[in-house]
Amino acid sequence: MMMKFLNILFLGAILLVSCKPQDASVTKIQKPIVISTWDSGVEVNDAAWKVLAQNGRAIDAVEAGARYIENTRNCCVGTQGNPDRDGHVTLDACIMDDRYNCGSVAFVESVKYPSSLARLVMDSTPHVFLVGEGAKLFARQMHQEMTNTELSPEAQKEYNKWLEKSTYKPVPNIENSESKSSMESVPGKLQNGEFNHDTMGVLALDDEGNLSGVCTTSGMAFKMHGRVGDSPIIGAGLYVDNEVGAATSSGVGEEVIRISGSHTVVEYMRHGFTPEEACKKTVERIVNINPEKAKSLQVGFIAINKKGEIGGFSILPKFTYSVSIDSTKAQVYTAKSWFN
Repeated sequence: MMMKFLNILFLGAILLVSCKPQDASVTKIQKPIVISTWDSGVEVNDAAWKVLAQNGRAIDAVEAGARYIENTRNCCVGTQGNPDRDGHVTLDACIMDDRYNCGSVAFVESVKYPSSLARLVMDSTPHVFLVGEGAKLFARQMHQEMTNTELSPEAQKEYNKWLEKSTYKPVPNIENSESKSSMESVPGKLQNGEFNHDTMGVLALDDEGNLSGVCTTSGMAFKMHGRVGDSPIIGAGLYVDNEVGAATSSGVGEEVIRISGSHTVVEYMRHGFTPEEACKKTVERIVNINPEKAKSLQVGFIAINKKGEIGGFSILPKFTYSVSIDSTKAQVYTAKSWFN
């Protein structure tokens, strides 16, 4: 009887092993991988990949990518970006790792690397969000590199052109004025035809299978002084859930904030949608709020899931994103869009 019982146990063990699901063990996860918004993400990805190639953490990789673009001259990221309507360059950034740790800074001036300042908020304080002078003071206390407040020659030129066209003159409480000419709306596009909101969002999946992300911007050119968009808001401009995936956005931040855009993308992925499908479903939410208005504004999302699958989707055409799966030059993709 004892021998028969042992034989039954042994047979049961064999059956249990043979009945073990096989798909999970043979599914190949694409990692490491880094994905960023726009074709300007090619060089950003290269900076991030140098960290990933050394078996580095995703959080360090995305910070390295953000620091790269914050140190360049471009319209919409870093201290050399275009100013607000009062001539100030104000910066926003947030960062989030694989353990729900996150940090944000907004409406801060003269800080060369706002993404690194956001990480210091995450790593060195009990808080998530610092703004304005408080964020700037914290940057000084943490010995962060600072710059002067002078506009770059290119930004000054763009600002002068805008002043000529808008005839805007800073006036206290101008928002209460009945004069619409003095409240010239923020242009959707810059003089060169580029969108006026090319935020840099970077997502990475490292060798350990952990996700992280960062989002950084100088915001819309010629915005009202004090305006903050979605970029530094966890759940709007960026969200990371290490069990599911990560997402970030670029575009008109007000529209992204309304629907907690990046968090919404991640939640769609949680329910089984692919990254592209999740981005599309989230874009659809924005469009459905006001379909006619949506035809005149751009919002794009990119996302990555735990399998290393990536995707993007936008309201209007020509939203691009850059993807790196090795040390070669990043591949640039044009996202599908709601309107053609």
